[in-house]
Amino acid sequence: MTKKNKLEYILVELGHHLPYTIFGTTMGLMLMGILTFFAILARSEELLPQASREFFHVSHASHILFSSITTTAMFWKHEKRVLKAVAVGFLGSIGVCGLSDAIFPYLGGRFLLHGSMAIHICLIEHPDIIIPFAILGVIAGFIVPDVVEKSTEYSHSVHVLFSSVSAVLYLTAFGVADWIHSLGVILVIVVFAVMIPCCASGIVLPLWCTHRNCNHKAE
Repeated sequence: MTKKNKLEYILVELGHHLPYTIFGTTMGLMLMGILTFFAILARSEELLPQASREFFHVSHASHILFSSITTTAMFWKHEKRVLKAVAVGFLGSIGVCGLSDAIFPYLGGRFLLHGSMAIHICLIEHPDIIIPFAILGVIAGFIVPDVVEKSTEYSHSVHVLFSSVSAVLYLTAFGVADWIHSLGVILVIVVFAVMIPCCASGIVLPLWCTHRNCNHKAE
């Protein structure tokens, strides 16, 4: 593909994935709303930050798993180079998921909600949790395009869901106590935290890294 064709194809892919992104973000907010609802019913609101921190690690690791599947699979559809696919898969998952799940929520909470946010980077503090999920996701990314129809769309929707959940969990775990009453601002933060890094890792990065002679056609 030429740079012009790549840009056109990226725009087509972004259009195809937009409904999955909207669905994943909405479901993520709904899930956190349900969890908060039950915490209030149980009169355990004070435990929500601690519970959010523990749940965040599970959600963030799961996000990395599906992000590495999406990124690797998207690249593998267009170029069959193993080492390059592995590099793109790791960069597009571990690196970018840290932005969407931690850095963007941290900045949003600090500057838009004026909260006393704490920075928490799982790759630095818990590499033993993160790396195995990324490795498994990259391996799966080589397999799913051949066995699952529309695999990149499905895996993208799942990793968008985990990304939105992780972003809200980060806010509630590391500085924002009453997120429901800041729901409008939270929505803006989560949409930007999801759309920019996740679509960059799952769509833009793998397609932009393919060689110019790739002649894969948009479906």
